[in-house]
Amino acid sequence: MALFPIQKSLRTGTLLVFLQLGLLLLLTLLALPALFRFALAPGAWLLAMIALALALWTLRHNRLGNFSIHPKPKTSGVLVTSGPYRWIRHPMYSSVLLGAAALALLSSPLAGWATWLALALVLFLKSLLEETWLQQRHSGYAAYMQRSKRFLPRVF
Repeated sequence: MALFPIQKSLRTGTLLVFLQLGLLLLLTLLALPALFRFALAPGAWLLAMIALALALWTLRHNRLGNFSIHPKPKTSGVLVTSGPYRWIRHPMYSSVLLGAAALALLSSPLAGWATWLALALVLFLKSLLEETWLQQRHSGYAAYMQRSKRFLPRVF
């Protein structure tokens, strides 16, 4: 049995997108006081730069128009397994988590990291739903899943 019933999948995907955007907005609001004071920790800068570099590398291999923010793959989309996709299946989600970690570092520890954990859970659920659809859409996706990790090379 699938993780999500088919009839609810589109609504579930849309809900996950709204939760993702809401949690990112909340993290941004939590980090605003530090941002306005220019109290930017070196660790936050480093995470933000790594997140940006990963996002740009990902976009170099998976061009705009081949994907959307919704986990349902585009009908005309092609499976990309080059660049960061060689090692991780969801490099853009990894980039979002790294950027969100930078914001969490600038926030109050409890609220910032609790929000980051909620975002990580949302992106994990979103990746499960997306992978269900990708396996249905691309015959080689199951084999690709065996040789790549979800968010972190060689780890997870």
